[in-house]
Amino acid sequence: MPSRKSLRPEQKLFDWDPVGLVAGVDEAGRGPLAGPVVAAAVILDRPPRIQGLADSKVISPRKRDRLYDLIRDKALCCSVGMASVEEIDQLNILQATMLAMRRAVQGLRLKPVKVLVDGNRLPTLDVLAEAVVGGDAKVRSISAASIIAKVTRDRLMEELHAQYPVYGFAGHKGYGTAEHLAALRQHGPCPEHRRSFAPVARAVAAQAESKATGG
Repeated sequence: MPSRKSLRPEQKLFDWDPVGLVAGVDEAGRGPLAGPVVAAAVILDRPPRIQGLADSKVISPRKRDRLYDLIRDKALCCSVGMASVEEIDQLNILQATMLAMRRAVQGLRLKPVKVLVDGNRLPTLDVLAEAVVGGDAKVRSISAASIIAKVTRDRLMEELHAQYPVYGFAGHKGYGTAEHLAALRQHGPCPEHRRSFAPVARAVAAQAESKATGG
């Protein structure tokens, strides 16, 4: 159970909040070379009825799956928003992430009076919002959002693995591992690769050069 000290950063954020529902927002998938960026917005009871919430990156996949089900079952409201590979390439990854976050908040069935967003940047929203650096480790609703976003995206990448097994998406989830980079060099990119990312752009150029020279 979190110590009283660990709860203070979250409580401080609520001291001067307007009365009403507060949503936590986080994303998954800014760094990978393939697949969408996924954001989630979660509104929890205060105090939350879910134990064990933490930054999704420090939780085992098995525990994330269990918490995902608990959050979906017990959260007052939960929404997922995404930005596609095409939108990432068109807008850039930062703006695509902001778009996914905005879609997640707009998809909430209940309208919050305030939104707490992990990180140091805020999407354009029609409600009061505050950026919280390290929020996924400080604010329970952001932790919940990080888990929803991470599990949702991991499952999407497993579906993409079934379509494009040569890249190993089920294992690395689109990140630029040695295995993934080797597959890119061997097979070139698939439609789910982000062509605005340098390793993918290099693979596209190499593929075009090979075709031009008849290689």
